[in-house]
Amino acid sequence: MTDLKPTDLGIAEVTELPLHAEHARKVAAVLDNPATLRDGDVLPVLWHWAFGTPEAPTRDLGPDGHPRIPPGGPTEGLPRRMWAGGRVRVLGGLVVGSRPVRTSSILRADRKQARSGDLLVVTVEHRLTHDGETLLVEEQDLVYRAQGTPVPLPEGTHHEPAPEHGWSEELVRTPVDLFRFSAITFNSHRIHYDPAYATEAEGYPALVVHGPLSAITLAESVRAHTGRELTSFSFRATAPLFANVPFTLVGAPSGEEGELALKMVRNDGQTAMTATARVEG
Repeated sequence: MTDLKPTDLGIAEVTELPLHAEHARKVAAVLDNPATLRDGDVLPVLWHWAFGTPEAPTRDLGPDGHPRIPPGGPTEGLPRRMWAGGRVRVLGGLVVGSRPVRTSSILRADRKQARSGDLLVVTVEHRLTHDGETLLVEEQDLVYRAQGTPVPLPEGTHHEPAPEHGWSEELVRTPVDLFRFSAITFNSHRIHYDPAYATEAEGYPALVVHGPLSAITLAESVRAHTGRELTSFSFRATAPLFANVPFTLVGAPSGEEGELALKMVRNDGQTAMTATARVEG
């Protein structure tokens, strides 16, 4: 499926990202980050996900709240979609008040057969440039899959201890957290704010925490505990997190200079996300 184009998945090939200071401050508020960003400041790494969001009219949204993909396309029969992982390399700062351009392309697309059914796994590359300079290169791993069996609510009281020279903190994401993150990212996927849809249509036991919100939470943890900005970040989601269900965020140096290993562990002991971050020297 190497001839797949971003537009086949409802992704624009070229998107302008006006990095408005007002919206940056709303992102900070959602993340409980005390930063008061103004024009000329550098946007924290990963916050660009809240800019250049889809502009599909409401009439063009599908039953799940995502922009509708025309029938007969590559995702036919694969109604469930998730952002399963990604990698970000920072080459320069995204400056608040500037208008970088994101150019998107498909790197890989594979139709697979898994235990849960058919999957379409797509890797999208985004390049963010400004005045001819590439500032950030990102790969996003998107998974489209068939309707699955109901997912049970995680049960237990597991708390992951802090590793040596690292940190550990227990967190809970509430429906308000999910609603506000959906708002700043203009994400209409109903699994994040519509309990009836999440449980009855998609088989989840509760509202689902956004994968990007979890990834940003890990990045924010690195900044809070090291006082340093990220130069690269990669993550992989391995299990869903749910609203009002606690999980533990864990971080520690990986052994390589400037690199940290991160993970989120659910209350039932299952790892929901792993990540690796590199920070400035």
